[in-house]
Amino acid sequence: MTRERVAALGLDIGRKRVGVAGCDGLGLLATGLMTLYRKSFAQDLATLGQVVAERQVDILVVGLPLLADGSLGIQAKETRNYAKRLGKALDLPIAYVDERCTSVAAEALIRESGRSPSDNKGLIDRKAAAIILQQWLDDRRLQAKSEKH
Repeated sequence: MTRERVAALGLDIGRKRVGVAGCDGLGLLATGLMTLYRKSFAQDLATLGQVVAERQVDILVVGLPLLADGSLGIQAKETRNYAKRLGKALDLPIAYVDERCTSVAAEALIRESGRSPSDNKGLIDRKAAAIILQQWLDDRRLQAKSEKH
């Protein structure tokens, strides 16, 4: 059985930084790649465009910070607007993942490794992006599995 190649980029979009994660070609494991410190949209686009080209990305997986009740708040709307601009400029589809708990989970992972989350904001963003992408990859695999049965 051959698996199709997966080339997704996970993004944890914040006002100051964007955590970026990638996955292996089989779509099994997501890992943090970098933290982009936002400057202008054009500069952000140039940096992300380079990563997209190097990794031959097919889709952007974006964490959407929904409110506790599941609705779109101001931050989620800003994230979605930024993601739409990126998707359009890079000519890539976007998949959204509920990211309500990813930063908390990322901080816990950093604490477990003996580091201080407050000293590692960029690392939190990268880990959060990896969690977002991993959730999408896992959901995708589960969906494919259920479609076979």
